Amino acid sequence: MVLAPGSADSKEKAIEIVGAGPAGLVCAIVLAKANRRVVVREWHQDVGHRFHDDFQGLENWSATQNVLDELADAGVAADFDHRSVTEGIVFDSHAKAHRVHGSKPLFYLLRRGTAPGTLDRALLDQARTAGAEVRFNDRVKRTTSSMILAGGPRRADIIAVGYVFETSMADGAWLAFGTELAPKGYAYLLVHRGRGTVASCMFSGFRDQAKYLGATVEYFKRHAGLEMNTPRGFGGFGNVRLPRTAMQAGNPVIGEHAGFQDALAGFGLRYAMRSGRLAAQSLISGADYTKAWREALQPDLRGGVVNRYLFNQTGPRGIDYLIGKLGSTDTGDALGQAYRLSFPKRLLLPLARFHYRNPLRDRSCSHNNCDCVWCQHGTHEIANT
Repeated sequence: MVLAPGSADSKEKAIEIVGAGPAGLVCAIVLAKANRRVVVREWHQDVGHRFHDDFQGLENWSATQNVLDELADAGVAADFDHRSVTEGIVFDSHAKAHRVHGSKPLFYLLRRGTAPGTLDRALLDQARTAGAEVRFNDRVKRTTSSMILAGGPRRADIIAVGYVFETSMADGAWLAFGTELAPKGYAYLLVHRGRGTVASCMFSGFRDQAKYLGATVEYFKRHAGLEMNTPRGFGGFGNVRLPRTAMQAGNPVIGEHAGFQDALAGFGLRYAMRSGRLAAQSLISGADYTKAWREALQPDLRGGVVNRYLFNQTGPRGIDYLIGKLGSTDTGDALGQAYRLSFPKRLLLPLARFHYRNPLRDRSCSHNNCDCVWCQHGTHEIANT
């Protein structure tokens, strides 16, 4: 029997995908369009439950192919609200503004959450249109065969805390570094069409998140003219690790469930969606998923680990030097080169991995009487995923 594309055989055993994040939904889209019967099981009541209509960036520098073309090749349409960003401002340690720019988009600005126009809602609609069944309030208590695990982050190595707001500011993207703003991380401000997101993205100091967010807001008020109307607080967290196989009991593990995340800056969306596509293609073709992700993802993931090690060893003067270099050349090309696992970085990798084996888990947070993002949301998420 010949089936039309997107028409699964109802007698076929369903492939179950645990989790309806970008990795799981892209996986579902690819499988459903290949006439596989797919059931996505999400224990929350909707997609995008960890997000609050906040702006995020879908990076476009880690590969020569444009990320939207990459999605199109996987059968995923860019029908979510997005805007290409080719330039922005990065502040050095003296609050001097450096304009960074690229000949192609540095990243695509998009929204995350449950609302129409968000990435999460668009992927859900595409998965259903392709023929996938998506079940909400469906908690998986035990894994079985024919599953793909896409349950999201398993711990907090990074947290972001900030505000979404309305504003009369002009569109723009601003980035700042400093231990007073975001320990071992960065602060950012994104504005588009009267809406904005400001946040501190930190790799340490979780317990003092309110202090760092307050400092971030004041910094951007002074140096970027931040104006916020009807601000609404939000928080999120991410998981960074280098998996060995990204398989669990014979099942592919994708997205942040596997630890696929940029160790330097937390730009993990592209890794998540790539891994979803790779897992789907491995089931369709019978290819080895572990081999596939190691070839497609591992070099850049390792490059990110070395970058994180170097960043942690670099003081303000070194970071200022790098910011100046980014502003004096095509920023997209420079970032792409920075994530390549060059020969010198291969030499540094064992040392970087040695330090990396000690989890990035924040030592300042004892998980007792703490109201940081991880303690308020992370432990609950992990216990129930």
